[in-house]
Amino acid sequence: MFNLNDTVFMPSVLTLIGIPGLESVQFWFGIPFCAMYITALFGNSLLLIIIKSERSLHEPMYLFLAMLGATDIALSTCILPKMLGIFWFHLPKIYFDACLFQMWLIHTFQCIESGILLAMALDRYVAICDPLRHATIFTHQLLTQIGVGVTLRAALLVAPCLILIKCQLKHYRTTVVSHSYCEHMAIVKLAAEDIRINKIYGLFVAFTILGFDIVFITLSYIQIFLTVFSLPQREARLKAFNTCIAHICVFLEFYLLAFFSFFTHRFGFHIPPYIHILLSNLYLLVPPLLNPIVYGVKTKQIRDRVSKIFYSKDPS
Repeated sequence: MFNLNDTVFMPSVLTLIGIPGLESVQFWFGIPFCAMYITALFGNSLLLIIIKSERSLHEPMYLFLAMLGATDIALSTCILPKMLGIFWFHLPKIYFDACLFQMWLIHTFQCIESGILLAMALDRYVAICDPLRHATIFTHQLLTQIGVGVTLRAALLVAPCLILIKCQLKHYRTTVVSHSYCEHMAIVKLAAEDIRINKIYGLFVAFTILGFDIVFITLSYIQIFLTVFSLPQREARLKAFNTCIAHICVFLEFYLLAFFSFFTHRFGFHIPPYIHILLSNLYLLVPPLLNPIVYGVKTKQIRDRVSKIFYSKDPS
């Protein structure tokens, strides 16, 4: 049982402390984080401009990549401005409802990104395993439906997290959040009431979306590899495999960081709290940073377009 006199009823403001245990030096962490954000913003914006302006890139693979870039921009923008405000300008206060909205945005964009990665895996599966039907299956209408579907799936599944917090958790032991952004469990753990339903639903969302997506991505790539290695010509195998390398790198970076952060946060009881928070921050910042770099390096059409933009000679 908890003592109601020692709790705060429905706090209007929360305090984000940043990186617990490293408050005195977190100013310096803001510098690489800001550099990562600016690089991610520039890289993904450039990717969107190239795909929009180059008609030859209006294909499912690149349109999914544009969706991924837009999601990465939105996801990193949800956390970096407030995080830098904490690190550099000592602005840790955030309204409770604004904190819940940030939490909803972050987890929604994470789930959208996972859905887009699944769609990209299915696109590569059809392109390699059933190439003659690829154009008829992945029409622009289907791409629009996939974009709307993964967005609605994420938004609707994450929304009950807000409702459960607002309706079930009324009393809070503290208003200090030991995190640099509003993460679901970081908020839930502040409550003085029973938080089991909130924890169970959070796990349900994580495993329903990430677990479902990673299973089908894995199955798609198993079938892709079987098809690629069965091709008779070595050149054909290399060409088919090269179209998947960038996707595989992006899948691995997203899901390995996600599960590593998830399991250390919930089961790494002997790991210092600042390690948990740094891993959580990197999980949200590294994929938006690396995705445009990976695709820019591994995709010839994008690489050529970037070269044309930055290295073309002045006709005058």
